[in-house]
Amino acid sequence: MKQILIELDDEVAEKLERVSPGRSRRRSEFIRSAIRRALWELEEEATAEAYRREPDTSKVYWDAAAWEPQARRKRTRR
Repeated sequence: MKQILIELDDEVAEKLERVSPGRSRRRSEFIRSAIRRALWELEEEATAEAYRREPDTSKVYWDAAAWEPQARRKRTRR
């Protein structure tokens, strides 16, 4: 894992201390989780913006039967 040193303003540091105290080993996981969530939200917003710019106008709807394996047909004897 890579270590990154960040500086927080006093207000944010106080709020973080209330939510996840420094003496708790959960603080690092809390911060990692918050960063993951923020990055995911940015990706989601970028995807939504791409769809707003170029909407999917195809009239093709998914047919579940196309994805299901075909049943094997029994051979009949002649």
